[in-house]
Amino acid sequence: MAHVSIIGTGTMGQAVAGLVTKGGNTVELLGRDDADTPVTGDVVVLAVYYGAVADVIAQRGAQLAGKVVVDITNPVDVETFDSLVVPADGSATAEIAAALPQSRVVKAFNTTFAATLASGTVGEQPTTVLIAGDDTDAKSELAAIVTAGGLRAIDAGSLRRARELEALGFLQISLAAGEKIAWTGGFAVAA
Repeated sequence: MAHVSIIGTGTMGQAVAGLVTKGGNTVELLGRDDADTPVTGDVVVLAVYYGAVADVIAQRGAQLAGKVVVDITNPVDVETFDSLVVPADGSATAEIAAALPQSRVVKAFNTTFAATLASGTVGEQPTTVLIAGDDTDAKSELAAIVTAGGLRAIDAGSLRRARELEALGFLQISLAAGEKIAWTGGFAVAA
């Protein structure tokens, strides 16, 4: 059984928490008012907006050493919603990994909406969580949590693949914001 700490109590934080508990694992949700509460999970999900990640790392970076840190952010320019705010050859996840060298950082959940995490489906397909990272054990640990919760997990490759996952997440957000797809829909992976 895994113990997961989720930093962020918004829609995505709640959806990931539901998935974790559905799989029989334990979860703690930490919000802004919990700054003095230590992170106790072996897996820590950063369920905050990209712009808040630096503050989380400044506040809790030492607590994240040795833990699997899951970046779910999409580094979208929130003023224009027309681009990503990380270099084209980089990713938010790579920046987080550089800032947390003693953590095992992976990218996941950014290509799913909260509604598809909760429902377990995208249309007629099961919700698939794509996971990218350089630590095979960290990816396997997260995949076990995802599949225990009833969803599919696919290893999308190394940490370098986080940039493609962020581009896919950005496209999905753009389509939903433009009302071309529903916030209850999104991309599905058919196997």
